[in-house]
Amino acid sequence: MSAKINDNGKYQVAIIDYEMGNMFSVDHACKFVGLNSIITKDKDVILNSDAAILPGVGAFGNCKDNLNRLDLISPIKDFVSSGKPFLGICLGLQLLFTESEEFGYSKGLNLVEGNVVKFPNTSTDGKTLKVPQIGWNHIYEPKNENHWSNSILKDTTSKEFMYFVHSYYVKPTNEKDILTMTNYVGIEYCSGVKKNNITAFQFHPEKSGIEGIKIYKNWSSEIQKNKEKI
Repeated sequence: MSAKINDNGKYQVAIIDYEMGNMFSVDHACKFVGLNSIITKDKDVILNSDAAILPGVGAFGNCKDNLNRLDLISPIKDFVSSGKPFLGICLGLQLLFTESEEFGYSKGLNLVEGNVVKFPNTSTDGKTLKVPQIGWNHIYEPKNENHWSNSILKDTTSKEFMYFVHSYYVKPTNEKDILTMTNYVGIEYCSGVKKNNITAFQFHPEKSGIEGIKIYKNWSSEIQKNKEKI
């Protein structure tokens, strides 16, 4: 069966608006690669979209409180359960995890098992660590079965630079969920995950130039392939 296309010839992507996200740059990147993105907190729009993005900027606990206040937690979990492509960016990655230690412990969505921890003040060799990490850093493949050739990073070269802004990082319980790794002054950490229909990154593809746009293009192709299965 051929994929169903929206009236304007594009797949609809819900950018989940919980009033604390980097929504407009994400929206611009989606539209640049031909996706019909819409910034929304409407539960029906989210659930009926072909794909969804959870962006995020700010403190973990405040963002989780906003998700609760806007009654968006169940729609997010229901969307992920549907099997449709779901993308998390920056804090949108962290919120997927079980819990975070930012400003005391806060429960996450527990869609990916693991926790969120703060960068230490010093690196493994005793150097002072500037926190938050702001700027460009490498991403590279982990030593597991999550090969980039089977992901939306299939056109990305290992050790490619991406743009980061964060003070906390994720520690997945299951190593098989790790998609990308990054080293910040001797601290090696998970900077991206893939679990079933979830792909999520600590870095900002929409702020990472042409290499980031490649990721959005490949995600668009993933959306199309998913629709063709229906």
